[in-house]
This record gives sequence, C-alpha cells and structure tokens, in this order.
Amino acid sequence: MRFRWDWLAPVMPVPYVPTLGPVHPDEPLHDLFAAVVENAGTGRFLPHDKDRRWADHKAERVLVDAIEHGRRQTLMPTLLDRGPVTVRVHVYGTAPDSLTAGADLARKLAADHGADRARVVSFLAPGRPDVHARGTRVQLKDFTTGPGPAPDVRTREYEQLPDPSRFAAFAEQMTADGFTFLYDRMRVDTVGPVLTLLDGDTVAGAIGPMETMPDATRRPRLLPQYFGVLPAHRGLGYGRALWRAAMHWGYRHGAAYQLLQTEVGGASDRLCAGEGLTSLGIVNQQDA
Repeated sequence: MRFRWDWLAPVMPVPYVPTLGPVHPDEPLHDLFAAVVENAGTGRFLPHDKDRRWADHKAERVLVDAIEHGRRQTLMPTLLDRGPVTVRVHVYGTAPDSLTAGADLARKLAADHGADRARVVSFLAPGRPDVHARGTRVQLKDFTTGPGPAPDVRTREYEQLPDPSRFAAFAEQMTADGFTFLYDRMRVDTVGPVLTLLDGDTVAGAIGPMETMPDATRRPRLLPQYFGVLPAHRGLGYGRALWRAAMHWGYRHGAAYQLLQTEVGGASDRLCAGEGLTSLGIVNQQDA
C-alpha cells in the first residue's frame, strides 16, 4: 500500500497515526504511515512505539487490504485483538459523508472479523470551535524553553516512601485510573520511577512511570504517565504539583517534549491549558 501524501496531508488535522497514536508534528508522518502498514500483522513493535514497554507483542494492526485511500478521503481500519476485539476506522477526510463511510466500513469489518466492537476515530483541528467537542485533546509540552514552574509541594519517588505499602491502598482506590495495573508492574517489572505526594501518612496522588524513549527522529520524548489524585484530596493543588514535578524530571533527563491526551473539558485538560501546553487538536472515538 502506497500513500499519496498530497492526498493525505491536507485531510489530516491532527498528527495521529493508526496503531501509534499522536506523534510530534515534526516527525516524518508519511514514513510512519508507511511503517505501520509494512509492520501490520507481524506482531512486532516499531522501535519508537510507546506501547512496547507494556507488552511483548503488538496487539493492534492495520487491516491493509481494507484501506480506502482517495484524494478527499482516507479510511484506515485497524484490528485490536487484546481485550474486547475492536475494529477502528480512522477517518481522514473532508467529504460530507466521510464519517458515515467510516462507520459503514467499521461495521462491515467487525462482522468479517468477529469483533466485539466497531468504532470510528475522527479528528478536529486545533483552533476550531470545540465547545461541544468530545474525546481527547492531544497536548504538546515543549521542553526547549525549560520545564516550567517548580512544584510548590514536595513529591518523592515511590521507593522513598516511608511505608511503600501505602501505595497499595492508593492504587486500589484509583483502579479506574490504571493504578492497579501500574502497581502490579511496579512489583514485578522494572519500570521508571513513580512520583508520589503524601498528605500526612496517605499517598494522596501519583504520576508515573517516568520514562523517556526516542521518537522516529531519535529525539528523546517523555512518555505518557498514569496520573491521579484521590477524590478526597482534590482541589488542593496536588495534581499541579505532581505535574510540575514530572515536567522537571523529564527536563533533567533530556526529554525534548511530551505528548499526552486529556479528556476534553476534564481536570487534566484544564490543568494543561493553565500550564501553557499547545493543543494539537482533538481525537474522538465513537461507536459505529
């Protein structure tokens, strides 16, 4: 499959590559699209795939034979076979019926592959009115101008906790935010540091693991983290302190930037706006 970049680039409002997710706008997008197609079905991770730290094989692949690529519209389907089997059709297009075409294709492919879910992934450019937007906002933290303000509340790494077992209670309360999974990995695998914040003897919040990985251009980037504060301890500035501590960690360890996704209108979305991150647009996933 060969993409015509003069067709695809004008209809790509957000730098987002199927199976890889959001990427830096300066990365070679054309090469990345070609790479995920070439890699489809091998189960291998590309060297710069952030998901390689969590599994030993790639669970999502591009359905190469089902790609629809035209001047005004490109539909790029993927199949995720971990958890509920899911077909996702990524819609890059300006045609009036692009989303409808994507939904039709997602339902057909879900039936063909026996998938549990059929979904459509669409994109909204930064700067477009998004008061009613849903989904996640792609945020860019650029470290070329420094890490930003220092945290005004002390944080410490998990290993420095006076009673590390208290993290287990925090993780259990924050299962929905992924911390039970993270805690399991912390106990059996070598993962990067997890920064914590104590309120008395309670682990009130955490962010991590703190890790960097080169992107496709070999620039080191700070990888996304699990990030959360206990409900009873929100509104005290703890989330901002953890975030700033993480940014200082990334800066000290040579990261050029970080990309992350925040729920539109959520607490992390507002935090990133207040910390001056750049919006690269919105990604929306919905059932077909």
